[in-house]
Amino acid sequence: MATGDERGAAEVLRALARHMNCLNEDSKSTRKRALESIRRETFEKGLSSGVLQEVFTCILKSLLKCLSDPMERCRETAVQMIGDFIRNVPQPEDCLPYLMPAFTHRLGGKEILEPAEELRLSMMEVLTLTVEVCGSRLAPYLDDMVKILQRTIVDPFPEVKKESCKCTVDFARSIPAHFHMQAESLVKPLMQTISHQHSRVRVAVIEATGAVIQYSSGKHVDDVLSHLAQRLFDDSPQVRKSVTVVVGHWLLDLPDRYSYFHKLIPLLLTGLTDEVPEIRLQAEDLWRRTGAQWEKENEQDLKDKLDFLLEVPALYPPGVERPGLGCRELVARNLSKLLPAVSRDLGDWLAGTRAKTAQLLSVLLLHAEDHSTQHLQPLLAAAYRACADTEPAVVQSCLQSAELLGRFVSPEVSLKLLLAHVENASSSSSSSASLMVLAAVLRGSARDALRPHLPRIGGTLAHPDVWQESQQVAYLEPVLGCVRALLSVCEGDCEVISLQLLQVLLTVRSLTTEPELWSKVEETTRALCSVLGLDGEAELYRQHMPQLIGWLSQTQRAWTNYSIQRLQLEVLVMQSGPVIGEFLPLLMPLLQDSVQPSRDPEMRLQLFTLLSKLLLDAPNTLDSQGKFSDHLEAFLKELLLPNLEWHAGRTAAAIRTAALTCLFALLQGGAIAPPQLLGVQAELTPRVLAGLDEDSQTSRLLACRSLLCLLRLIGPELHPDCLNTIYPELLKRVDDSSQEVRSVAVSALGCWLSSLGESYDRQTCRPHLHFLFQQLLLHMDDPERSVQDHVLDVLKAGSSVDPELLRQEVEAARDKQRSPFHCDQLLHHLKSLPRDSA
Repeated sequence: MATGDERGAAEVLRALARHMNCLNEDSKSTRKRALESIRRETFEKGLSSGVLQEVFTCILKSLLKCLSDPMERCRETAVQMIGDFIRNVPQPEDCLPYLMPAFTHRLGGKEILEPAEELRLSMMEVLTLTVEVCGSRLAPYLDDMVKILQRTIVDPFPEVKKESCKCTVDFARSIPAHFHMQAESLVKPLMQTISHQHSRVRVAVIEATGAVIQYSSGKHVDDVLSHLAQRLFDDSPQVRKSVTVVVGHWLLDLPDRYSYFHKLIPLLLTGLTDEVPEIRLQAEDLWRRTGAQWEKENEQDLKDKLDFLLEVPALYPPGVERPGLGCRELVARNLSKLLPAVSRDLGDWLAGTRAKTAQLLSVLLLHAEDHSTQHLQPLLAAAYRACADTEPAVVQSCLQSAELLGRFVSPEVSLKLLLAHVENASSSSSSSASLMVLAAVLRGSARDALRPHLPRIGGTLAHPDVWQESQQVAYLEPVLGCVRALLSVCEGDCEVISLQLLQVLLTVRSLTTEPELWSKVEETTRALCSVLGLDGEAELYRQHMPQLIGWLSQTQRAWTNYSIQRLQLEVLVMQSGPVIGEFLPLLMPLLQDSVQPSRDPEMRLQLFTLLSKLLLDAPNTLDSQGKFSDHLEAFLKELLLPNLEWHAGRTAAAIRTAALTCLFALLQGGAIAPPQLLGVQAELTPRVLAGLDEDSQTSRLLACRSLLCLLRLIGPELHPDCLNTIYPELLKRVDDSSQEVRSVAVSALGCWLSSLGESYDRQTCRPHLHFLFQQLLLHMDDPERSVQDHVLDVLKAGSSVDPELLRQEVEAARDKQRSPFHCDQLLHHLKSLPRDSA
């Protein structure tokens, strides 16, 4: 120290002597004034650094003693003065022998001796300043510093935590040669604080953890990795960014980083898929630097690859930048160690963890490229598990990974495992997942590579044991996805499996009730027609109809109402339209066997409903070629009439109703010609008449309508005896409890009267006409006005049959005061008839 500084220091100390003595007074205000006076005499006088150094040395102990002063203001002033001295003196390290024990006593004990949060923060700021100005000279005080940091890192005050973490980082960098001996002591408090509710505290802890591990012995990397991994799901982008930066620097600078590559790489690669662009760019930069550094360090081992493996794979995803060789090699060499952890995390209970892991899997495969082949089995197992997840984000990322497998792995290898898993899946969910993976792999594969495997793929998809037992939309969509993938990739090559693909589409369409999925099936069917060069769906069915009917016939004997084959048949005949009329010789035996009385009743009901739909539009379905008449007799006698026979029970009654519906559709739809109907009416009419006495209102109505159609078609050609058996049964239905049945019965009686041709001997059959007129006239008094009017119209229309007999019956009815108004109308009508008709 210069002579002038010594004199100046002596003068200052003489001026401070009285104030120093006052620091020992009992009065709080006296001590406070003394400290303020000392501050004025030192820092406000503009003293030189040399003088300050001498003064600081002399008054340090007194200031440190003030750290225990009962008055908070005194302690605060003392801390501020100590900080100011350290900041301004040329040799602050001279104070360390006294400063560090005092600070350790106040901050590093088991109990918090300093109750004021702001003062603890000020002391930590002074300590951070001390580390900055003293640097490596703090090495002898390693134990004291660690004790302080252990306690302040877990301090209740968040600002103290942050300052402690900052101090930890500076301290570790200041004495790297010694810090490793006590670094492990800070790991536990840091991990206790890493999940603090304040994001800035979490950021500070992560940065401190990075420094502690960087300058430690490297034995505690495993202790912090799980905590850092959790911070990758943090809501705060700054926290996630801090993890990315810390891990990236470890990969670049950690002394023992080669031992931890397989644990650190996933953490950094996770940042590549972060939703914040800044984090993604940071992760990309660090990862690129890591790969380049590793490539340089292992240049000799990579010489051949650096010289020859420069071409990008043909199926590399478009628009994606290929990682450098070093990055690819790092992933490829560590993939076997990474996959078990990835598979485990895909089953984590947290959806966020599963989603991040699924994204990571996609990134790993993008780096591994064809090295994925040797790890295909665990990769597929992980994909199956992820595709069965309930979280859409997990499934989406998994499908991206599966598509990458299709790009990088030969179908000869992947399909061997995939198709075997599809065929042997033990449950619906596992089958669904395996089909989703299969569809994604197919989308990523090359057309030429898939071509030889198409027959097996098609056979697997169309096999009934693989997937046809499920009606869940989540299961049917992956099946449809496989078909769409094949059509998209292989296009015209799919001709060799067009039958199998049509079988799949037919079954999906038969099982789904979802409009959206139905639309997708129609779109896929059109795509199949397009790649095959067919004009439309009809051509597709025409090309494969014999095989499809044969396919369904194989299991026909075992069909029940719950059999998928029944639904397939329904879709086949409805969707093929006019084409089905070209293959009646194949279809009719199948239908005939399926509706025999010995078969499942519920299935017969459904098939009769199907037949009714077809027969109502016969010219565009069964009779599109005009050949249904060739099968009509067999249809009636072997298919329809056996199901019209009476059997006890509600089920039998329901089947008779369905059969009557089918009969009515046959008569109404025009699929039967009058001569053919005349040939079978002898057997048909008694069954229909029996239907008029059914308990079911629907059955009675259908029977009436069927008789009405029958009379319109062949009424004049019927034998009088047959006609005379019909009208009494119809008369009974005029008294039916159903107004609709009554109306149709009256209409049928009108048609009956108009059917009486020249072969009907009116004199011989006069008693029948007498009875009919008499019964109809009774209904002229019906409570329902509509019935009265309807009967009047029928009698007017049929009055030409025997006008004289009708006149007699009308006059007799009028004499009995029975509906005189209608009787007068009818008599007036009879008078207007020509004389020859009378």
